[in-house]
Amino acid sequence: MQVFGKRPRRPRADAIAELVSTILSQNTNDALRDRAYTSLRQRFPTWEEVCEASEQEVADAIQIAGLSQHKAPAIQRALRRIQAERGGWSLDFLRDMPVEDAKRWLTSIKGVGPKTTAIVLLFALGVPAFPVDTHIHRVTRRLGLIPKETSREKAHELLEAIFPPEDYYTGHLNLIRLGREVCQARKPHCELCVLRDLCAYYRQLALSSR
Repeated sequence: MQVFGKRPRRPRADAIAELVSTILSQNTNDALRDRAYTSLRQRFPTWEEVCEASEQEVADAIQIAGLSQHKAPAIQRALRRIQAERGGWSLDFLRDMPVEDAKRWLTSIKGVGPKTTAIVLLFALGVPAFPVDTHIHRVTRRLGLIPKETSREKAHELLEAIFPPEDYYTGHLNLIRLGREVCQARKPHCELCVLRDLCAYYRQLALSSR
């Protein structure tokens, strides 16, 4: 936070929109995710219409994001579950649940994993959860914050125990920025990293170069 600063919270989409957008984001970039989401809402302006459409129609609308044959049923399952259990199009009830119960409710939907759950809770509902994407998984293992063999799913739990809840939002965004700009997958720029003196990966490199 000393380098990238504290991140002010910015208004995000409502929780259902965040859920659908996050499902679309799997294995693609932000630009294609956003184009797919726009295409979906233009073709089906209401969530009810998304539910009533055929799976292939939804897949066609989101095709640009890739894996549309997988994402279309995942989106429809999630929306139909919300409608069936809540009788409407809102996830605001999750704010009133204990955090672990809210997580269990979301992850009980097939196709909704820990990352998607944490994003919806943190960004759309303001509930303390720590999303772990590929950048955060890589950076925190290199730093030695979590063991190298830690799965991405397990990393959510471990990082929530390390960071104070009030720092989940800033910590998540700053670790992603560090991973994109400095601690890149193929060629990390260790010489630019302000955390290199604390980094297990950098210490190992230094020892191997002696």
